[in-house]
Amino acid sequence: MISAGIDVGVKTIKAVILKDDSIAASGIASSEGFDRGQAAEKLWDEVLKQAGVSASDVDIVIATGTGKMDVSFATNNVVEAVADLEGARKLCPSARTLMDIGAEQIRVVRYGEDGKAINYTLNQMCGAGLGTFAESMARLLGITVEELSELASKSKGIEPINAECGVYAGLDVTTMIHNNTPREDIARAIVEAIATKVQATANLTDIDKDNIALIGGVARNKGVVDSLNRQLGVECVIPEQPEMAGAYGAATIGASEV
Repeated sequence: MISAGIDVGVKTIKAVILKDDSIAASGIASSEGFDRGQAAEKLWDEVLKQAGVSASDVDIVIATGTGKMDVSFATNNVVEAVADLEGARKLCPSARTLMDIGAEQIRVVRYGEDGKAINYTLNQMCGAGLGTFAESMARLLGITVEELSELASKSKGIEPINAECGVYAGLDVTTMIHNNTPREDIARAIVEAIATKVQATANLTDIDKDNIALIGGVARNKGVVDSLNRQLGVECVIPEQPEMAGAYGAATIGASEV
């Protein structure tokens, strides 16, 4: 039996093909542009080729993400929190709370051993703590997001910036640049602000601090992860490909429906 999951996010599209519950192929592509549906189809063709199967061989395709309705070849779709939860359960079996830090949203779900959600929180759209915020702040410093984390690790102190509003946080960073604040201290302030926003969202969800799965693209940012672990007093579990959790969860849901 073959199932597939397509996660169409604000910045990227992720796809996973499962053959008898094992990953046969996976891929990621940009979703930026005017036609996310076309971008999803292109990625779909690539993962089909990687898996060595044709579209007719796939029994079911489940779409998720903010652009899930743009996936014309999907059999069905599920909301992001449901796909995330299933992906986290499979990739991090011991976890009872998931945190998904994506391009524009922080999604926190606490769930029981049976996989049913107990509590769920989504951040406010204006908050720092998002992938797009990290990218824009890195651009202000003239570096990449990957370099942001490395630079922050060299800081000897923390400069406070606004962790509630991305616009005000950007103004704070611009002011620090004009004041010749060391770049490593600015970078540290940025990752701390992101972690602070994630922590504030998590605190609204009555999380199980002993068992947290961290998923989404920002989970690859070591600086943010280190700051978040310190602020929460935990050690979050991160799967090998944290950005693929939603697509994997959607594919798993599809397999259970066939």
